[in-house]
Amino acid sequence: MSHEQYQKCIEECIRCMMACNHCYNACLDEENIAMMTKCIRLDRQCADICAFAAHAMSTNSVYAREICSICADVCEECGTECKMHDVKHCQECAEACFRCAEACRAMAA
Repeated sequence: MSHEQYQKCIEECIRCMMACNHCYNACLDEENIAMMTKCIRLDRQCADICAFAAHAMSTNSVYAREICSICADVCEECGTECKMHDVKHCQECAEACFRCAEACRAMAA
């Protein structure tokens, strides 16, 4: 597959990585940080797999589909966790995660 065919998914992965990094940092500033522990952990993991998936696609890795499948799973879990927190950064992160999961599932199919 060519880089152009991966472009939409790469863009969603990068957007999700950025949203997760923002959410991660904003969660650290929340009053009840203990309540945000799972969100923070998933934000980090999601940002990392999104960056890795974007890299795999941009280098036309033979494992890109499998990596995108895993990325979709992590994005779904992160999005679900973020959706439970009623703060703007978490809600925005959840939206980015769900969009990325959808793009990665399409790429993995």
